[in-house]
Amino acid sequence: MMNDGALTAMIADDEAPMRDLLRARLAAVWPELRIVAEAANGVEAVALGEQHKPDIAFLDIRMPGLNGIEAARQLYQRSHIVFATAYDQYALDAFEQGALDYLLKPVSAERLATTCARLRSRIQAHSPVQPDIGQQLAKLTSLLEHKGTEKPKAGYLRWIQAQVGASLRMVSTREVLFFQSDEKYTRVQTASAEFLIRKTLKELAEELDPDEFWRIHRSTLVRVDAIGEVARDLRGRHMLRLRGHPFELEVSRNHTYLFQQM
Repeated sequence: MMNDGALTAMIADDEAPMRDLLRARLAAVWPELRIVAEAANGVEAVALGEQHKPDIAFLDIRMPGLNGIEAARQLYQRSHIVFATAYDQYALDAFEQGALDYLLKPVSAERLATTCARLRSRIQAHSPVQPDIGQQLAKLTSLLEHKGTEKPKAGYLRWIQAQVGASLRMVSTREVLFFQSDEKYTRVQTASAEFLIRKTLKELAEELDPDEFWRIHRSTLVRVDAIGEVARDLRGRHMLRLRGHPFELEVSRNHTYLFQQM
């Protein structure tokens, strides 16, 4: 194993923006780490892993060719494996049952810093590359297959690209509570932040999964599982309140039919 100042890593993800985001976040939290290869699928990851022999391999779970778990089976004997996944917490229980490192996408700087600190400690202590990971990977595959972790529906928008100053922020559609547009911009509201994008609401309505986002007004799309209740205000308007958040959104008359059974 190389000394800490010369450690190397590979990033494998079939979405280029996600590779870019992880590379940028790694540069910020672990500037000494050298990225020696990037792969767009599992087959490339195995080939580049054999060629460059990185100390660490960051692998997306869902990739064409070979998925991340299948690629890890061929890489774990020489590289520390870290999975990146867009699965929710229910599915992540599978990871907690083993000694596997994982990052939830979109990768946060705080979570990545914790993972990198753990990797540094393991490598500096000359700990072996994850022992018995072969058995863990087999168990993980079985757990994921039986926990309903289906691949997101093909063709639907999964990531929103928002400009924040000079940086590009990747926002998962799973984080979005609602979209609200005016003449120039569309507001993207998450539980903790607000972003502005130039994509129109009409474009978003065509690209988002209609089972996940409902149009409640000509200017508003809302995440269905964020809806708490709908009630009339003093002016007779239907107002939607989000579960656990202080936002109120108007429901137009043309869309009140969506809530007849709520």
